[in-house]
Amino acid sequence: MEHTTPSKTQPSEKIDIQIVKEYFLALQNTIVSTFSALDGKSFAVDVWDKPPDSKLQGSGRTCILEGGNILEKGGIGFSHVRGHAMPASATQNRPEVAGRTFEAMGVSLVFHPHNPKAPTTHMNVRCFIAQAPNKDPIWWFGGGFDLTPYYGYDEDCRHFHQTAKNALDGHGEDLYPRFKKWCDEYFYLKHRNEPRGIGGIFFDDFNALSFEECFSVVRSVGNAFIDAYLPILERRYLEKFTPEEKSFQEYRRGRYVEYNLIFDRGTIFGLQSGGRSESILMSMPPVVTWRYNWHPEPGTPEAKLYNYYLKPRNWLT
Repeated sequence: MEHTTPSKTQPSEKIDIQIVKEYFLALQNTIVSTFSALDGKSFAVDVWDKPPDSKLQGSGRTCILEGGNILEKGGIGFSHVRGHAMPASATQNRPEVAGRTFEAMGVSLVFHPHNPKAPTTHMNVRCFIAQAPNKDPIWWFGGGFDLTPYYGYDEDCRHFHQTAKNALDGHGEDLYPRFKKWCDEYFYLKHRNEPRGIGGIFFDDFNALSFEECFSVVRSVGNAFIDAYLPILERRYLEKFTPEEKSFQEYRRGRYVEYNLIFDRGTIFGLQSGGRSESILMSMPPVVTWRYNWHPEPGTPEAKLYNYYLKPRNWLT
């Protein structure tokens, strides 16, 4: 997987972290209001602060919808935290940030619809800044969004990827293919030898441009999420489904849990740094099952998920 090397900010470059924070909060508000209107049920809002004696300081706002009309569970979290030393998950690829104080902020969401014909989705945008006395800050951005169907539809895959490409093309036509490949490689369950879903875009340690230009890329990604996912959810949430199809959805959700707990850098960073567990683990689906050595019957839609949709491909050709 490719990584950019975190670069020190040029003294002449202005970093206004408050503008980043205001954008992230506004993005959270927009997504909450959009999907509340579709679902017909409001998100519960949990505003929290870290206790004064915790090793990580900061605050956040977690918006949760459970047992909705369309979303079985949806979580959209904003957090802004500060710490005295970067956790191991952040320094293993960046030894130059070890020992620095840091602040991290971002918006992260996962939606798990009731209907197995409607895919699960994840989106995240985030910013990190590490500082030390008499040294320039080291900063980077990350983010992306991806789609995890249980029953695949080519038109949904094409729409999702085309929206991602459209969002990035204005910043350079090389970004979509780079970030798509990164997504395919990152959201991969090595112990299962399979991807989590049909991908999307993903990037991390992103600082190859100026701070403002990198922030502009992040805004384009965050702003594109609703356009990427909402039309798919609107198409699928009224589809008829059987108890067997619901059972398959719950089985495949197990892969989501396995990935988040074993591989996801955001989850690992949050837990290692003393983050708020309820907010970090809000991405977990509400009902999950595991089966021993289960395989779909050949020729079924369930088999097609494995044999066709869970194969990285260029969905735009």
